[in-house]
Amino acid sequence: MTIQPASPDDFETVRALLQRVNLPHEDLTPAHLEHVLVAHGDAALHGVVGLEPCGDVALLRSLAVAPNVRGQGLGTRLVTAIEQRAWDEGVRTLYLLTTTAASYFQAHGYEHIERDALPESIRQTDEAARLCPASATSMRKQCPAAEQA
Repeated sequence: MTIQPASPDDFETVRALLQRVNLPHEDLTPAHLEHVLVAHGDAALHGVVGLEPCGDVALLRSLAVAPNVRGQGLGTRLVTAIEQRAWDEGVRTLYLLTTTAASYFQAHGYEHIERDALPESIRQTDEAARLCPASATSMRKQCPAAEQA
């Protein structure tokens, strides 16, 4: 499977995959694809992950792996790729909201935080403001270089 930046042709299949795995997709627009990575294999879309940049912080969003290819490490590859892209673009801290994958992200170095500890710019994203329920777990991960500074 190849992980690469999303193209405009991926828009409908990205939305369909997010809908299929019950992740927010209602606010996704073609403009979001600038910050989305996709995993293709066998002429099919098997995974997706995105960033919503807000200055030197970003919301990691829309990590989804098609059910038929789960358990093969694709989710980890997507998270690693989007984190590297974020760090390369100057993001100092990644934030996310999850209702089902807190332990997964914790195993990848994310820490639990209170929702009111989210930066205002993250709280004002559609995902944080209206799409993710108040019961969602808030998490963050700092850029390794930022921790050493």
